[in-house]
Amino acid sequence: MLDVDGAYGEGGGQLLRTALALSVITGRATHVYNIRARRDKPGLAPQHLAAARALATLCGAEVEGLALRSQEISFSPGSVRGGQYRIDVGTAGSVTLVLQALLPVMIVAAQDFEVRVTGGTDVRAAPPADYLREVMLTHLARMGAHVEATIVRRGYYPGGGGEVKVQVRAAKLRPYGIDTAGAPHEVGGLAHVARLPAHIAARMRNAVVSQLSAHGGPALRIEERVIPDDQAAGPGGAVVAWAKCAHSVLGAGGVAQRGKRAEDLGTAVGEELRADLESGAGVDAHAADQLLVYLALAGGGSLSARTLSSHAHTAIWLIECFLPVRFTTATRNGLVHVSVAPT
Repeated sequence: MLDVDGAYGEGGGQLLRTALALSVITGRATHVYNIRARRDKPGLAPQHLAAARALATLCGAEVEGLALRSQEISFSPGSVRGGQYRIDVGTAGSVTLVLQALLPVMIVAAQDFEVRVTGGTDVRAAPPADYLREVMLTHLARMGAHVEATIVRRGYYPGGGGEVKVQVRAAKLRPYGIDTAGAPHEVGGLAHVARLPAHIAARMRNAVVSQLSAHGGPALRIEERVIPDDQAAGPGGAVVAWAKCAHSVLGAGGVAQRGKRAEDLGTAVGEELRADLESGAGVDAHAADQLLVYLALAGGGSLSARTLSSHAHTAIWLIECFLPVRFTTATRNGLVHVSVAPT
């Protein structure tokens, strides 16, 4: 059994999700301790619990310590089984973070899956659902994965109740090199609200456009939308913008929250995407965090980003614990370049 210190590096939920996913993929029993030990509320939160239970269900794992706020878990995986699954976070815990744990397992399993996850689709400290659909799934498609995501219903903090349906068809990942994004050929986005005044979406959208217009390039197609009541479980909103480029896709997003001006949120999203476009980076920092495990599972690849987060450094350490690969990093021309190859 591999022992993993859950307090290593960034020490958050991503470490746990990635460790359990790699446990399933490699078939190696794993013991994770000190789970989220430095957080205000340490241990398993509902979304971490939902991800662990879902992974256990996918492979018939034997698990000890699977309880809310548990800081230690022992996970002995079985064989992955394709099919249809329903996962309910039970709160506004992030649907996209649960899918971060499930997608690597489903993609490399060479089987077909349909998974419906209920919880928060657009919540703080997690990728909005549109970022998953427009940015991450575009990267994975370029790597050979066949994944489709449908936002069935929006769910926001604190009620949750949103739903995303993900379909994965059997495929094989291939190495992926994205050292530069290349010229953008499409810049799109979506600013949306549900059960809130329409002007909030318009203000978020206009602030994004104001920032990206200064960059030039193709025409901006940033939509504003009021989500119908029957397609949202409660009030909320978010804004996501993306640039589809010659070799890659870049994205940024944010979630509306009480006390934060719509203009400030839209400006932050637009500034982040514009900075990535102007830097020449291959991917944005959020995608870099998530792509490392796929590059390793594909047998090699590379990327560049404006910065490498503590999540990414922690992921590199963890992936090397499970897989026979070695990462290298270097800084050139203001960008961090990361590559991975088999050992």
